Amino acid sequence: RSSDLSQDKLLPMTVVTIANAKVHDLIGLICWQYTSEGREPKLNENVDAYCLHIAEDDGEVDTDFPPLDSNEPIHYFGFSTLALVEKYSSPGLAAKQSLFVRINAAHGFSLIQVDNLKVTMKEILQKALKRRKGSQRGSGPQYRLEKQSQPNVPVDLECTLESQSTLEFCLVRENSSRGEECSEEDPQIDLATMQDMLSSHHYKSFKVSMIHRLRFTTDVQLGISGDKVEIDPVTNQKTSTKFWIKQKPISIDSDLLCACDLAEEKSPSHAIFKLTYLSNHDYKHQYFESDAATVNEIVLKVNYILESRASTSRADYFAQKQRKLSRRTSFSFQKEKKSGQP
Repeated sequence: RSSDLSQDKLLPMTVVTIANAKVHDLIGLICWQYTSEGREPKLNENVDAYCLHIAEDDGEVDTDFPPLDSNEPIHYFGFSTLALVEKYSSPGLAAKQSLFVRINAAHGFSLIQVDNLKVTMKEILQKALKRRKGSQRGSGPQYRLEKQSQPNVPVDLECTLESQSTLEFCLVRENSSRGEECSEEDPQIDLATMQDMLSSHHYKSFKVSMIHRLRFTTDVQLGISGDKVEIDPVTNQKTSTKFWIKQKPISIDSDLLCACDLAEEKSPSHAIFKLTYLSNHDYKHQYFESDAATVNEIVLKVNYILESRASTSRADYFAQKQRKLSRRTSFSFQKEKKSGQP
Protein backbone atom coordinates (compact mmCIF):
# COMPACT_ATOMS: atom_id res chain seq x y z
CA ARG A 1 0.00 0.00 0.00
CA SER A 2 1.19 3.48 -0.75
CA SER A 3 0.75 6.15 1.90
CA ASP A 4 1.44 9.86 1.37
CA LEU A 5 2.81 11.29 4.56
CA SER A 6 3.79 14.89 3.86
CA GLN A 7 1.86 17.54 2.02
CA ASP A 8 5.04 19.46 1.23
CA LYS A 9 6.93 16.50 -0.21
CA LEU A 10 4.58 13.79 -1.41
CA LEU A 11 6.99 10.88 -1.12
CA PRO A 12 5.06 7.61 -1.39
CA MET A 13 5.86 4.76 0.97
CA THR A 14 4.95 1.15 0.27
CA VAL A 15 3.57 -0.74 3.26
CA VAL A 16 2.68 -4.43 3.20
CA THR A 17 -0.02 -5.71 5.55
CA ILE A 18 -2.37 -8.67 5.86
CA ALA A 19 -5.88 -8.20 4.49
CA ASN A 20 -7.55 -8.81 7.87
CA ALA A 21 -5.56 -6.11 9.66
CA LYS A 22 -7.75 -3.33 11.01
CA VAL A 23 -7.28 0.26 9.91
CA HIS A 24 -5.83 1.32 13.29
CA ASP A 25 -3.27 -1.53 13.05
CA LEU A 26 -2.22 -0.31 9.61
CA ILE A 27 -1.88 3.25 10.95
CA GLY A 28 0.44 1.94 13.67
CA LEU A 29 2.49 0.00 11.11
CA ILE A 30 2.77 3.06 8.84
CA CYS A 31 3.93 5.23 11.75
CA TRP A 32 6.49 2.62 12.82
CA GLN A 33 7.89 2.15 9.30
CA TYR A 34 7.94 5.90 8.64
CA THR A 35 9.90 6.52 11.86
CA SER A 36 12.23 3.56 11.28
CA GLU A 37 13.15 4.92 7.84
CA GLY A 38 14.06 8.26 9.43
CA ARG A 39 11.58 10.26 7.37
CA GLU A 40 10.80 13.92 7.99
CA PRO A 41 8.89 15.66 9.44
CA LYS A 42 8.77 13.63 12.63
CA LEU A 43 5.41 12.19 13.61
CA ASN A 44 3.33 12.76 16.71
CA GLU A 45 4.13 10.04 19.28
CA ASN A 46 0.40 9.40 19.72
CA VAL A 47 -0.82 7.05 16.97
CA ASP A 48 -4.41 8.09 17.74
CA ALA A 49 -3.57 11.53 16.33
CA TYR A 50 -3.73 10.10 12.80
CA CYS A 51 -6.32 8.73 10.42
CA LEU A 52 -6.29 7.24 6.92
CA HIS A 53 -7.93 8.94 3.96
CA ILE A 54 -8.49 7.68 0.44
CA ALA A 55 -6.01 9.34 -1.94
CA GLU A 56 -5.57 9.73 -5.68
CA ASP A 57 -2.60 8.08 -7.40
CA ASP A 58 -0.81 11.45 -7.49
CA GLY A 59 -1.09 11.76 -3.70
CA GLU A 60 -3.98 14.22 -3.50
CA VAL A 61 -6.19 13.52 -0.47
CA ASP A 62 -9.84 12.82 -1.31
CA THR A 63 -11.55 15.11 1.22
CA ASP A 64 -15.01 14.36 -0.17
CA PHE A 65 -14.93 11.10 1.77
CA PRO A 66 -14.57 10.72 5.54
CA PRO A 67 -11.51 8.98 7.00
CA LEU A 68 -11.59 5.19 7.05
CA ASP A 69 -13.24 3.71 10.14
CA SER A 70 -10.32 2.67 12.35
CA ASN A 71 -12.13 -0.44 13.61
CA GLU A 72 -12.84 -1.90 10.16
CA PRO A 73 -10.58 -4.46 8.42
CA ILE A 74 -8.55 -2.77 5.71
CA HIS A 75 -9.76 -5.17 3.00
CA TYR A 76 -13.29 -3.74 3.33
CA PHE A 77 -12.26 -0.62 1.44
CA GLY A 78 -10.35 -2.01 -1.52
CA PHE A 79 -8.12 1.03 -2.12
CA SER A 80 -4.38 0.66 -2.60
CA THR A 81 -3.46 4.34 -2.34
CA LEU A 82 -4.10 5.96 1.03
CA ALA A 83 -2.93 9.06 2.86
CA LEU A 84 -1.91 9.27 6.51
CA VAL A 85 -3.39 12.53 7.77
CA GLU A 86 -3.14 14.19 11.16
CA LYS A 87 -6.63 14.61 12.57
CA TYR A 88 -8.11 18.12 12.26
CA SER A 89 -5.48 19.05 9.65
CA SER A 90 -7.11 17.44 6.62
CA PRO A 91 -7.10 19.78 3.61
CA GLY A 92 -10.37 21.69 3.43
CA LEU A 93 -11.69 20.33 6.73
CA ALA A 94 -12.61 22.50 9.68
CA ALA A 95 -11.07 21.48 13.01
CA LYS A 96 -14.43 20.45 14.29
CA GLN A 97 -15.73 17.44 16.13
CA SER A 98 -19.06 16.69 17.70
CA LEU A 99 -18.95 16.33 21.48
CA PHE A 100 -21.92 16.87 23.74
CA VAL A 101 -21.46 17.62 27.42
CA ARG A 102 -24.52 16.95 29.58
CA ILE A 103 -25.19 19.55 32.25
CA ASN A 104 -27.71 18.49 34.90
CA ALA A 105 -29.35 21.16 37.02
CA ALA A 106 -32.32 21.77 39.28
CA HIS A 107 -34.75 22.37 36.39
CA GLY A 108 -33.63 19.64 33.99
CA PHE A 109 -30.62 19.06 31.78
CA SER A 110 -29.11 20.67 28.69
CA LEU A 111 -26.55 19.57 26.11
CA ILE A 112 -23.53 21.76 25.47
CA GLN A 113 -21.80 21.14 22.15
CA VAL A 114 -18.03 21.62 22.14
CA ASP A 115 -15.51 21.24 19.33
CA ASN A 116 -12.93 19.10 21.14
CA LEU A 117 -11.67 17.82 24.49
CA LYS A 118 -9.19 20.69 24.90
CA VAL A 119 -11.91 23.16 25.90
CA THR A 120 -11.59 24.42 29.49
CA MET A 121 -14.21 23.79 32.15
CA LYS A 122 -14.55 27.55 32.56
CA GLU A 123 -15.75 27.82 28.95
CA ILE A 124 -18.23 24.99 29.53
CA LEU A 125 -19.59 26.71 32.66
CA GLN A 126 -20.03 29.95 30.71
CA LYS A 127 -21.87 28.12 27.92
CA ALA A 128 -24.08 26.32 30.44
CA LEU A 129 -25.07 29.58 32.14
CA LYS A 130 -25.64 31.30 28.80
CA ARG A 131 -28.19 28.59 27.91
CA ARG A 132 -30.26 29.42 31.00
CA LYS A 133 -32.37 32.43 31.87
CA GLY A 134 -31.53 34.68 34.78
CA SER A 135 -27.85 33.79 34.91
CA GLN A 136 -26.21 36.76 33.24
CA ARG A 137 -22.63 37.41 34.16
CA GLY A 138 -22.25 39.50 37.30
CA SER A 139 -25.90 39.31 38.38
CA GLY A 140 -27.57 36.93 40.79
CA PRO A 141 -26.02 33.92 42.53
CA GLN A 142 -22.79 32.27 41.38
CA TYR A 143 -22.56 28.66 40.21
CA ARG A 144 -20.01 25.88 40.06
CA LEU A 145 -19.68 22.62 38.14
CA GLU A 146 -19.32 19.21 39.73
CA LYS A 147 -18.82 15.83 38.11
CA GLN A 148 -22.15 14.03 38.19
CA SER A 149 -20.40 11.11 39.94
CA GLN A 150 -18.70 13.32 42.58
CA PRO A 151 -21.16 15.50 44.55
CA ASN A 152 -19.80 18.48 46.50
CA VAL A 153 -16.43 18.39 44.71
CA PRO A 154 -16.08 21.48 42.46
CA VAL A 155 -14.18 20.95 39.23
CA ASP A 156 -11.13 23.09 38.55
CA LEU A 157 -12.31 25.56 35.91
CA GLU A 158 -8.78 25.93 34.52
CA CYS A 159 -8.59 22.21 33.65
CA THR A 160 -9.58 20.82 30.26
CA LEU A 161 -12.58 18.62 29.58
CA GLU A 162 -10.17 15.83 28.61
CA SER A 163 -8.70 15.77 32.13
CA GLN A 164 -12.13 15.14 33.69
CA SER A 165 -12.62 11.64 32.21
CA THR A 166 -16.37 12.26 31.95
CA LEU A 167 -18.85 14.18 29.82
CA GLU A 168 -21.57 14.57 32.47
CA PHE A 169 -21.61 17.35 35.06
CA CYS A 170 -23.97 19.05 37.48
CA LEU A 171 -24.58 22.80 37.78
CA VAL A 172 -24.82 23.73 41.48
CA ARG A 173 -25.42 27.10 43.13
CA GLU A 174 -22.55 28.27 45.35
CA ASN A 175 -23.05 27.85 49.12
CA SER A 176 -25.55 25.04 48.50
CA SER A 177 -25.38 21.36 47.70
CA ARG A 178 -26.95 19.04 45.19
CA GLY A 179 -30.42 17.76 46.00
CA GLU A 180 -31.53 20.79 48.00
CA GLU A 181 -34.98 22.15 47.26
CA CYS A 182 -35.13 24.16 44.04
CA SER A 183 -34.89 27.89 44.44
CA GLU A 184 -36.66 30.46 42.30
CA GLU A 185 -33.22 31.98 41.86
CA ASP A 186 -31.94 28.88 40.07
CA PRO A 187 -31.51 29.57 36.36
CA GLN A 188 -34.36 28.18 34.28
CA ILE A 189 -33.67 26.44 30.98
CA ASP A 190 -34.16 28.97 28.20
CA LEU A 191 -37.05 28.70 25.73
CA ALA A 192 -34.91 27.57 22.78
CA THR A 193 -33.42 24.70 24.79
CA MET A 194 -36.85 23.69 26.07
CA GLN A 195 -38.23 23.68 22.52
CA ASP A 196 -35.32 21.52 21.33
CA MET A 197 -35.99 19.02 24.12
CA LEU A 198 -39.77 18.88 23.57
CA SER A 199 -39.66 18.68 19.78
CA SER A 200 -36.83 16.13 19.61
CA HIS A 201 -39.26 13.19 19.85
CA HIS A 202 -41.60 14.54 17.16
CA TYR A 203 -41.21 12.90 13.75
CA LYS A 204 -39.30 14.90 11.17
CA SER A 205 -37.77 13.86 7.87
CA PHE A 206 -34.63 15.17 6.20
CA LYS A 207 -33.28 14.77 2.66
CA VAL A 208 -29.62 13.80 2.99
CA SER A 209 -27.01 11.81 1.08
CA MET A 210 -25.74 8.51 2.43
CA ILE A 211 -22.00 7.99 1.95
CA HIS A 212 -20.78 4.55 0.86
CA ARG A 213 -17.32 3.03 0.95
CA LEU A 214 -16.63 3.46 -2.76
CA ARG A 215 -16.56 7.26 -2.98
CA PHE A 216 -20.18 7.74 -4.03
CA THR A 217 -23.42 8.69 -2.35
CA THR A 218 -27.09 7.84 -2.64
CA ASP A 219 -29.92 10.21 -1.77
CA VAL A 220 -32.06 9.03 1.13
CA GLN A 221 -34.85 10.31 3.32
CA LEU A 222 -33.87 10.21 6.97
CA GLY A 223 -36.93 10.02 9.22
CA ILE A 224 -36.29 10.65 12.91
CA SER A 225 -38.70 10.27 15.82
CA GLY A 226 -38.44 9.35 19.49
CA ASP A 227 -39.11 5.69 18.63
CA LYS A 228 -36.90 5.02 15.63
CA VAL A 229 -34.72 6.29 12.81
CA GLU A 230 -35.69 5.25 9.28
CA ILE A 231 -33.44 5.45 6.24
CA ASP A 232 -35.43 5.20 3.01
CA PRO A 233 -33.91 5.42 -0.50
CA VAL A 234 -35.13 8.18 -2.78
CA THR A 235 -36.43 6.48 -5.92
CA ASN A 236 -35.31 9.04 -8.51
CA GLN A 237 -31.59 8.48 -7.98
CA LYS A 238 -29.22 10.35 -10.25
CA THR A 239 -26.90 7.78 -11.76
CA SER A 240 -24.24 10.26 -12.80
CA THR A 241 -21.46 7.91 -11.69
CA LYS A 242 -20.69 4.49 -13.06
CA PHE A 243 -21.12 3.03 -9.58
CA TRP A 244 -24.53 2.70 -8.03
CA ILE A 245 -25.93 0.77 -5.08
CA LYS A 246 -29.54 -0.14 -4.63
CA GLN A 247 -29.97 1.13 -1.10
CA LYS A 248 -32.28 -0.99 1.04
CA PRO A 249 -34.52 0.67 3.64
CA ILE A 250 -33.08 0.59 7.16
CA SER A 251 -35.11 0.94 10.35
CA ILE A 252 -33.25 1.47 13.64
CA ASP A 253 -35.09 1.25 16.94
CA SER A 254 -34.17 4.17 19.21
CA ASP A 255 -33.11 1.74 21.92
CA LEU A 256 -30.37 0.53 19.56
CA LEU A 257 -29.04 4.03 18.81
CA CYS A 258 -25.66 4.72 20.39
CA ALA A 259 -24.38 8.05 19.08
CA CYS A 260 -24.82 10.76 16.48
CA ASP A 261 -21.68 12.82 15.87
CA LEU A 262 -20.63 15.65 13.61
CA ALA A 263 -17.73 14.20 11.60
CA GLU A 264 -16.70 17.09 9.36
CA GLU A 265 -17.90 20.60 8.61
CA LYS A 266 -16.16 22.01 5.55
CA SER A 267 -18.44 24.95 4.82
CA PRO A 268 -22.04 26.13 5.39
CA SER A 269 -23.04 24.10 2.34
CA HIS A 270 -21.32 20.83 3.25
CA ALA A 271 -21.01 18.81 6.45
CA ILE A 272 -20.89 15.12 7.37
CA PHE A 273 -22.30 13.31 10.39
CA LYS A 274 -21.97 9.75 11.67
CA LEU A 275 -24.80 7.66 13.11
CA THR A 276 -23.73 4.76 15.34
CA TYR A 277 -26.12 1.96 16.28
CA LEU A 278 -26.11 -1.63 17.51
CA SER A 279 -26.86 -4.34 14.95
CA ASN A 280 -26.41 -8.06 15.64
CA HIS A 281 -24.22 -7.35 18.68
CA ASP A 282 -21.88 -5.14 16.64
CA TYR A 283 -21.59 -1.36 16.35
CA LYS A 284 -22.46 -0.09 12.87
CA HIS A 285 -21.53 3.34 11.53
CA GLN A 286 -23.41 5.15 8.76
CA TYR A 287 -22.14 8.42 7.30
CA PHE A 288 -24.41 11.09 5.80
CA GLU A 289 -23.82 14.50 4.25
CA SER A 290 -25.91 17.63 3.75
CA ASP A 291 -25.64 21.35 4.39
CA ALA A 292 -24.22 22.34 7.78
CA ALA A 293 -27.51 23.69 9.18
CA THR A 294 -29.37 20.45 8.41
CA VAL A 295 -26.55 18.28 9.77
CA ASN A 296 -26.33 20.23 13.03
CA GLU A 297 -30.12 20.08 13.46
CA ILE A 298 -30.06 16.29 13.00
CA VAL A 299 -27.11 15.81 15.38
CA LEU A 300 -28.78 17.88 18.12
CA LYS A 301 -32.18 16.21 17.64
CA VAL A 302 -30.77 12.67 17.87
CA ASN A 303 -28.62 13.56 20.89
CA TYR A 304 -31.62 14.87 22.81
CA ILE A 305 -33.40 11.59 22.02
CA LEU A 306 -30.36 9.63 23.20
CA GLU A 307 -30.10 11.59 26.43
CA SER A 308 -33.78 11.18 27.26
CA ARG A 309 -33.82 7.39 26.75
CA ALA A 310 -31.95 5.17 29.20
CA SER A 311 -31.12 2.44 26.65
CA THR A 312 -28.65 -0.33 27.43
CA SER A 313 -27.04 0.01 24.00
CA ARG A 314 -26.33 3.69 24.56
CA ALA A 315 -25.05 3.07 28.11
CA ASP A 316 -22.69 0.27 27.00
CA TYR A 317 -21.33 2.33 24.12
CA PHE A 318 -20.87 5.39 26.35
CA ALA A 319 -19.14 3.27 29.02
CA GLN A 320 -16.73 1.99 26.37
CA LYS A 321 -15.94 5.56 25.28
CA GLN A 322 -15.43 6.59 28.92
CA ARG A 323 -12.97 3.72 29.45
CA LYS A 324 -11.00 4.77 26.38
CA LEU A 325 -11.01 8.38 27.54
CA SER A 326 -9.83 7.34 31.01
CA ARG A 327 -7.01 5.22 29.55
CA ARG A 328 -5.90 8.08 27.28
CA THR A 329 -5.97 10.54 30.19
CA SER A 330 -4.05 8.12 32.42
CA PHE A 331 -1.46 7.52 29.69
CA SER A 332 -0.99 11.28 29.14
CA PHE A 333 -0.61 11.85 32.89
CA GLN A 334 2.00 9.08 33.25
CA LYS A 335 3.88 10.43 30.21
CA GLU A 336 3.90 13.99 31.64
CA LYS A 337 4.94 12.69 35.04
CA LYS A 338 7.79 10.69 33.51
CA SER A 339 8.99 13.59 31.35
CA GLY A 340 8.97 15.84 34.42
CA GLN A 341 11.36 13.62 36.36
CA PRO A 342 14.94 14.86 36.64
